[in-house]
Amino acid sequence: MLSKNQIKYITSLSLKKFRDTEGVFVAEGVKLTGDLLSAFRCKLLLATSAHFADFNKYRAEEKLEVTEKEMERISGQKSPQGVLAVFYKSDITIDIKSIENQLSLALDDVQDPGNLGTIIRIADWFGIKDIFCSEHCADVYGQKTVQATMGALARVKVHYVQLDEFLPSVKNKIPVYGTFMNGNDIYKSTLSPNGIIVMGNEGNGISSKIESFVTEKLLIPAYPEGEATSESLNVGVATAVICAEFRRRAR
Repeated sequence: MLSKNQIKYITSLSLKKFRDTEGVFVAEGVKLTGDLLSAFRCKLLLATSAHFADFNKYRAEEKLEVTEKEMERISGQKSPQGVLAVFYKSDITIDIKSIENQLSLALDDVQDPGNLGTIIRIADWFGIKDIFCSEHCADVYGQKTVQATMGALARVKVHYVQLDEFLPSVKNKIPVYGTFMNGNDIYKSTLSPNGIIVMGNEGNGISSKIESFVTEKLLIPAYPEGEATSESLNVGVATAVICAEFRRRAR
């Protein structure tokens, strides 16, 4: 049975300031929790009777079987899935040598948690291991972001950096790509198997400060050429299109 203090503690983690203070985050659901248990140290693992036996085999500092009513009280979802875990955040370091030999993403103030989670999932699908977020991006450990990753957070490292300091440190070693309305058609451009792809803010795109560090400007052309279309693509959709083209060239 959950104590009042445990309920208060878990629900407090919906706020970033408490996640940061405690160094933890929350994940819910059978598949998501199962994926993250292989990658993150678990502080507290909770499951209803329908799932407790299956999850009791995993390592956690504390495990509790809870009722469906208790799960409803602590869940951040409209329809709780019967499993919730509190994980410790990982200490992630940047391996510059490794970065120079692979394809990575950089996000310039992507603020929607769902977009960030989707981009992490896209990165996982296309074998991209590192994402560099500006300090004003959405919090990767927010519950909406974690849920949107669908477990990809177990395999993709997300770093928060000052992009205007990080990008200059690598731009003379590898290409830095960015998406712009005045960029070169991606389907006609030379693409390297390694480098960093910068994706911009939902409303404003890539900021002028970060644009100065981009060495290759790319455009996803609308079709058919010359006809009126939507003003832009969602940043998650654009990321998927660009990553797919980079990987197609590398095959």
